[in-house]
Amino acid sequence: MSASQAQPAHSGLAPDALLSGGAQQAATRTLPGLPITDSPLSGGTPLDMPPGLRAMVAADIDAVLAIEQTAYGHPWTRGNFIDSLAAGYLAWLKHDAQAELVGYCVALPGHRETHLLNLTVRPACQRAGIGAALLAGLVGWSRRRGDASLFLEVRDGNLGARALYAAAGFDEVGLRRNYYPADSLRREDAVVMRLRLDAPDGGAA
Repeated sequence: MSASQAQPAHSGLAPDALLSGGAQQAATRTLPGLPITDSPLSGGTPLDMPPGLRAMVAADIDAVLAIEQTAYGHPWTRGNFIDSLAAGYLAWLKHDAQAELVGYCVALPGHRETHLLNLTVRPACQRAGIGAALLAGLVGWSRRRGDASLFLEVRDGNLGARALYAAAGFDEVGLRRNYYPADSLRREDAVVMRLRLDAPDGGAA
């Protein structure tokens, strides 16, 4: 079972990190059946690695989990991260000047599309541009590899995240009903968002 199948993905960057400092989840998840590129990534290809980031490896998972479990009420598991690395998903880390891990992202490159699965910032380090830097690095990488689109999903109620992604050029293109766990009695919808990378302005056509 893949990481994306086992657990709804999320990006804690974000939106909340940059706009409100909260720990609500903005989320993304791959679409089933998307083919993976022929080039193995294994945490991220060294070619065109954005400055200030490095590829995640298995030895990093303990540190990643420490942030993941603090940031989310429904975090990814160790198995989700192991599966992501084993499947060759792109996985990048962001460290501060003291070499402390402050954020990470996981994404699935497909055929001319990339799907952001998890983008998370350490809660104590939010509102410092870390999430924006990770997102900008992924957008640039996707554009350089010739992608037409970058997809993600976000909780319907996470208005800060939706506003941030809209400001970055993402359009709301769909809705997944009852996608995210919320509490024992209900679930929350996911808004599917897309950034058009092949449009003249890099945003909506």
